[in-house]
Amino acid sequence: MSTLYTCPMHPEVQQDHPGICPICGMTLEPKSIQVEEDDSEYRSMLRRFWIAAILSIPLLFFSDYLPHWLQFLLATPVVLWAGWPFFERGWYSLVNRSLNMFSLIALGIGTAYIYSTLAVFLNDNLYIYFEAAAVITTLVLLGQVLELKAKKKTQKAIKSLLENSAKTAHLIVNNQEQEVSVEHVRVGDQLRVKPGEKIPVDGDVIEGSSYVDESMISGEPTPVFKEVKSAVTGGTINQTGSFLMQARHVGNETILARIIQMVSEAQRSKAPIQRLADVTASYFVPAVLVIAFLTFIIWSLIGPEPRFSYALVNAIAVLIIACPCALGLATPMSIMVGIGQGAKQGVLIKNAESLEKLEQVDTIVLDKTGTLTEGKPKITHIISCSLWSEDEILRAAASVEKQSEHPLSQAIVHTAEEKKLTLSNVEQFESITGKGVTGYVDGKKIFVGKSEDPSKIGIVIEINGTIVGTITVADPIKTTTPEAIEQLHKLGLKVIMLTGDHAATANAIAKELNIDQVYADVNPSDKHLFIQKLKTEKRILAMAGDGINDSPALAAADVGIAMGTGSDAAIETADVTLVKGDLRGIVKAICLSRATMRNIKQNIFFAFIYNIIGVPIAAGVLYPLIGLLLNPMIASAAMSLSSVSVILNSLRLGQTKN
Repeated sequence: MSTLYTCPMHPEVQQDHPGICPICGMTLEPKSIQVEEDDSEYRSMLRRFWIAAILSIPLLFFSDYLPHWLQFLLATPVVLWAGWPFFERGWYSLVNRSLNMFSLIALGIGTAYIYSTLAVFLNDNLYIYFEAAAVITTLVLLGQVLELKAKKKTQKAIKSLLENSAKTAHLIVNNQEQEVSVEHVRVGDQLRVKPGEKIPVDGDVIEGSSYVDESMISGEPTPVFKEVKSAVTGGTINQTGSFLMQARHVGNETILARIIQMVSEAQRSKAPIQRLADVTASYFVPAVLVIAFLTFIIWSLIGPEPRFSYALVNAIAVLIIACPCALGLATPMSIMVGIGQGAKQGVLIKNAESLEKLEQVDTIVLDKTGTLTEGKPKITHIISCSLWSEDEILRAAASVEKQSEHPLSQAIVHTAEEKKLTLSNVEQFESITGKGVTGYVDGKKIFVGKSEDPSKIGIVIEINGTIVGTITVADPIKTTTPEAIEQLHKLGLKVIMLTGDHAATANAIAKELNIDQVYADVNPSDKHLFIQKLKTEKRILAMAGDGINDSPALAAADVGIAMGTGSDAAIETADVTLVKGDLRGIVKAICLSRATMRNIKQNIFFAFIYNIIGVPIAAGVLYPLIGLLLNPMIASAAMSLSSVSVILNSLRLGQTKN
């Protein structure tokens, strides 16, 4: 399959070969991130810069003493060879009718060079501008070099994820261990993971135990204990123990591969706020051309002598200083760093629009089971109200419940297995919707489920129509949930619980967690209707859930947040995925969103204020007042530094911690 190339500034531009973006003139980059980085553009620009700098130094310091023909010889390779990419991209913008920063650079440098060349060959007495043309080219090249080097850092997060991939695995074949490339591992293969090694693929522990460092996908430094039946993730690091695992997901299906793909696509998406910069840039370049033309005309008519020289220099200064590269970089750079930083913290953001929406969220709606709670019910009490012992009641209930896949049933069966109780076969098993299950065990009719008597709390066990005991099952609250709810309140968010559980259970949990509002006994099919109703109250909603039944609600919310420990359907539907299913990830996501949008607004402000101040000064409005004119070389340096300052400001997001 051929590699697709796209523009970081305009992700809608895609083609199957390298090239130049027809909109902004930037070099297209491979859409898929590679560990081995192609830095050929950076090396080319660096080589051009050094040669241009060496040739420009004599022009900068000794132009008054050099004959015109020598200045021509020094400036020509700088402008026509070192600066050739700018003319190429400027011409490309003209052909594609999309004027951009390179249009202005090419026009400014080209005008100074062509005029000076004509002056040398036609009239050696005219003033020449080889110094300006060469030094401007050199400074713009320096800006490109610094920009390319800084942009590499925006991919740091995703490249660190790529580097986490294991290269080899210890495959067990016929009880013999052999080292193979991870690409040769197939679903179902048994693999040995030794102390200190990276886990090669996703799978389940089938023998042994160990602690695993999962910080690369969760952002949490504390190692997690793994034992038989525990899930392990490819790329995470085994600690001191050794275990045998069975591969469940390999290749592009592993969590790490999916994270890399998701982050890569998200970094290239465009936030709605980018439209402001795009629309502004589309009008800005033609406006600059008009201003430069008017500057030339006015100085030619009423400027001091030599009028033509002043007119040409000031028009070139306007063209150079007004290059909108900082404006074009303002949003994409922040988005790339912000989404990459989220991935490092275990928060996967699907696209730039979701990142922008998160900043506006004022209400968070949370599912209960698997989101606020562990999603793994546990038996807390067994109460006998007959001659039957607790173990006999548990054995009878588990014998029937082993035919059911309900989470409560699994909790009962799991407890019976832990107690090593021998379960009997069940006959005439029947599941009664909304009530419970029934069947015959050892000739006795067993019913496990809700009692008709409202005074009976918990799961009732009946034998031959007589209640013999009750089992209380609870779904423990995640240890991190109270802290997450407290932090969400500190961020100013209203917290709502939306659950299908009974009102009594839901209200008890809500009271314990200090949740603002509760909607209980909600059918899964009606959850999205509740979300739509809440949206009519003019609230910006984020919905967090983990089950397949949460998918419609996640899609209906302004921002859907899925627990990474939940179903694939919820993860696919959601705008944000919390890799480890920890609600504190929502706090991280919102803080990151707010920091990113603040950073973007700062960048756009810098870009706008720079041009609002710089263009009039370059045009010479201060000359009648204080005699100040802006040398085109100074304008070039300021233009380059404005772009670099925007990128450096974006890179500050990489230091965001929550």
